[in-house]
Amino acid sequence: MRASLIQIAVNEDETVEARRLRAAALVREQAGADLVVLPELWTTGAFAFEEFDAAAEPLRGPTHEAMAKAASDAGVWLHAGSVPERGPDGRLYNTSLVFSPAGDLTAAYRKIHRFGFDKGEAVLMGAGREPVTVPLADTTTLGVATCYDLRFPELFRALVDAGAEILVVPAGWPERRRPHWTLLAQARAVENQAFVLACGTAGTHAGVPQAGHSIVVDPWGEVLAEAGPDEEVLTVEFDPAKVARTREQFPALKDRVLGLEPPRG
Repeated sequence: MRASLIQIAVNEDETVEARRLRAAALVREQAGADLVVLPELWTTGAFAFEEFDAAAEPLRGPTHEAMAKAASDAGVWLHAGSVPERGPDGRLYNTSLVFSPAGDLTAAYRKIHRFGFDKGEAVLMGAGREPVTVPLADTTTLGVATCYDLRFPELFRALVDAGAEILVVPAGWPERRRPHWTLLAQARAVENQAFVLACGTAGTHAGVPQAGHSIVVDPWGEVLAEAGPDEEVLTVEFDPAKVARTREQFPALKDRVLGLEPPRG
């Protein structure tokens, strides 16, 4: 499998529409890849809280339209990162969109763990409720998470239990906590014996420098590829069958005890 992570820069001197067009062009340039990934909230910037309400769009809004067309034109599976979605209930959600090579929306994931502790995303956006997986034809299964979710291993266990072999994590991760980004991506790969594709943003969001350093980790925790701090496309080839081989060679997941059965008495 060939995957391309588009570490797009989010800067204040570019309009949302201009960035949307640029992201679509970057996706089209990845024709020949099997999977393309964009970061979290790349339309607005993950820390541009004051822009979420004005920039919110319905699930099948302008970003859906642009990304569906780009996925179809390139013939790729596209995890289009996330957008501020305005749901039918009027609430805002941090929602990821996944498209098939035909341009069909195959999954939408509302971020479960909202960042901010009593401010920002945590109070401005509603929380998702359900883990989401996406079968890629007969090849493998993606498990979908977003940024702050990376700190909550129980979500990734649920994704693995649902069949995930590749864990895709778009993010707007700040530079000041970059060591955590790398550490947690490797930890989620090792403990779940799965590939982790973590795609961050470059640039600065509302004065917050972004970490960049998108990363691809294999089921043994080996870093297969890592980007730098600036905008770039990180492309890597790997064999999804390595997940099954790893789990067979070192069957740690079979030794799980806690969380598999409800407690007694």
